Amino acid sequence: MRVEYHPAIEHELRKIIGYYNLCSPGLGLEFLNEFERHVLKIASMPTQWRLVEDDIRRALMKRFPYVIYFRVLENDVLRVTVVKHQRRHPDFGLSRK
Repeated sequence: MRVEYHPAIEHELRKIIGYYNLCSPGLGLEFLNEFERHVLKIASMPTQWRLVEDDIRRALMKRFPYVIYFRVLENDVLRVTVVKHQRRHPDFGLSRK
């Protein structure tokens, strides 16, 4: 399965990584590695994750308090639309395609 990212994901990841690096040097890289491993896990079995709205699914990261929202598109494509802190409003980013 091919993975695509919404254009806003890069900005969100930069902010998260910057925050964690301020907390502890190197922690931002650990977050990024965890995020990438989780996306690979999602891509291997995308239908195992909970549907939250229409065709949007969510996956909770284990070590960090973040949620990854994604959808499965035609032609075997996984589109990651949002990565957000669990305390953000539940509707944040759900309108992204």
